[in-house]
Amino acid sequence: MTEHSRRPEHHEHFGYSEEDVQREVTELESKSATAARIFDLRRIIGGLFVVYGIIVTITGITDSQSAIDKAEGVNINLWTGIGMLLLGIFFLAWLKLRPTPPPPPPADEQ
Repeated sequence: MTEHSRRPEHHEHFGYSEEDVQREVTELESKSATAARIFDLRRIIGGLFVVYGIIVTITGITDSQSAIDKAEGVNINLWTGIGMLLLGIFFLAWLKLRPTPPPPPPADEQ
């Protein structure tokens, strides 16, 4: 007998059945979709703009008159902070209104 004739004819490799492999693939796909939603760039960009916008807005509110005079009478920190806050809120609202769609369910081959 040759080596090939002693092998089992069913499709189990290394102790894993086809169903085990399919179940593992499905679990990994769902974890991947969850990770994609968690690390959506809109969340990261929006969060950073909101945090930095708060910091710059507070700096603008507490600026001295000499700092405002340096910017030719414009409280640049206040306006930049408000702009950053609005942009961050826009990104977060966009994420909330148009979430990342879940991946399509895998077609069951039977």
